[in-house]
Amino acid sequence: MIKFQSFLSGSSGNATFVTDDSVSLLVDCGTNGKYITECMRRIGASPESLSGILITHEHRDHIAGAGVLSRKYNVPIYATEKTWAAIGDSIGSVREENRCITEQEMDFGELCVRSFSIPHDAGDPVGYSFLTDNHKFTIATDLGHITKEVEENLSGSDAVIIEANHDVDMLNHGKYPFYLKKRILGNLGHLSNKNCGALCARLAKSGTCSFWLGHLSAENNLPSLAYETVSNVLHNEGLTVGNGISLNVLPKYWISQE
Repeated sequence: MIKFQSFLSGSSGNATFVTDDSVSLLVDCGTNGKYITECMRRIGASPESLSGILITHEHRDHIAGAGVLSRKYNVPIYATEKTWAAIGDSIGSVREENRCITEQEMDFGELCVRSFSIPHDAGDPVGYSFLTDNHKFTIATDLGHITKEVEENLSGSDAVIIEANHDVDMLNHGKYPFYLKKRILGNLGHLSNKNCGALCARLAKSGTCSFWLGHLSAENNLPSLAYETVSNVLHNEGLTVGNGISLNVLPKYWISQE
């Protein structure tokens, strides 16, 4: 059985804890080590138990605390070669043995991890699927659009974390400068609530039953709006939340920030 806990999700930082009760992994580490350590303590785990930090891409909200955590607890960091090149020295020094290259398929004990390309304006961004026995959990955020590869890797998942970054009207009428709006709406930007809903509907029809909406914009979205939009899209496709389908919005922070 695969368990997961989002520690934080959004432009302020991202980190998701994944475990099969034997192996523990962290997907991204976009905040300070103190916060991650406190989150892990609350679920009865510790950074020393981590088998690795899996990096999706080099943007600061995904890597900010990775170097500190790796140095303090001797945790390996996994990233693609192009992502490592893009990270450079922005997370400080990392022991050579802890600078690991993300492969398309990696085994951590009985837990299999598969990486796949995602469309985002980064060096070589990836999403991750976690598989054990007959269970599959997939994380795919920072999506400019849905590619065939992304959907194929999401398909067959019991549970997914999918980006519902923005409401298009809020973004268009908001205070962001034009160039930033254009970036977010572009094919290498972020996924809107409606496009997220359309993807969730297709996945639900193929068997996925648990949906977690992540990476919400603090400026261009609301948790209630993301939930309502995706729920309405599902309803229009003949799918009802609560009738075999679970829909949740990840909080920006799992525990309060001082």
